[in-house]
Amino acid sequence: MDGIARLLESAYDAAAPGFLPFRVGAATVGWVRPAFAQALRRFPDAFNHDASGAVHLDARLRDPDARSHALAAVTRELATSGVITGWRDEIYEVRDEAQPGQAPLLTIERAAARAFGITSRAVHVNGVSGTAAGPAMWIARRSLSKAIDPGMLDNMIGGGVPAGLSMRETLVKEAWEEAGLTAAQAAAARAGRQLRIRRAVPEGLQSEVILVHDLELPSAVVPRNTDGEVSEFQLLPIDAVIDLLREGGKITPDASLVILDWLDRQGILPLPDTPAARAIFGPPGAPPSAATP
Repeated sequence: MDGIARLLESAYDAAAPGFLPFRVGAATVGWVRPAFAQALRRFPDAFNHDASGAVHLDARLRDPDARSHALAAVTRELATSGVITGWRDEIYEVRDEAQPGQAPLLTIERAAARAFGITSRAVHVNGVSGTAAGPAMWIARRSLSKAIDPGMLDNMIGGGVPAGLSMRETLVKEAWEEAGLTAAQAAAARAGRQLRIRRAVPEGLQSEVILVHDLELPSAVVPRNTDGEVSEFQLLPIDAVIDLLREGGKITPDASLVILDWLDRQGILPLPDTPAARAIFGPPGAPPSAATP
């Protein structure tokens, strides 16, 4: 089994074995490991635990502000004690995924998203340029100081969608921070699919919707990092990128899926018609933005 097959089989697990529900009212908004659920028993004013082990946000926290304030205090203390690492000072919205379009139930520090197993959203951009030998893809290398996947290869642009920003606003923000591209340059990005990841990771559960975009750059435009999160960019022939995907372990799982989406839509490397691929990308031949989770 090559790296692509291994990636597809591991990137989405609907069952999340070994994880316990994290609930706000009747809504299951996340999944936590038993050890993390045990750590949350230190905060009886914020959490209750039922007989099955599920963690419930205390019902007395009745509105988004009260819930967010309580979670902020908890996550800060857990970070101080080392249970949560990689503090970002950035917040994500927490929603009831069964009620799309509803207002957020609360917000939570980004560093705690995987520990609580909440579903986050991210924007990733395939950067492509034409060369004399054909199309090539800009591949970033993550800084060694990154809290997650340090030093691994990545998409040209990628970042989580924080509370208060739209997908498009996040794309423009990340395009400047990660690749030094202006808002006008970022505006040329075109939507691919919406991908779904759900997998166990060292921090907890990564449950994420990735909003894929493609951006064709003129050959004279070279991305340059402005926020210190990328150590270098490489413009690689498409065959070399495919070799990296097949080898596995060099490009982050998120970025690998985003690249596979582009390769499939270009007709270069069709996706297999497997349950795993359908769970991540949607049905075969799904058009851009069709695979909405």
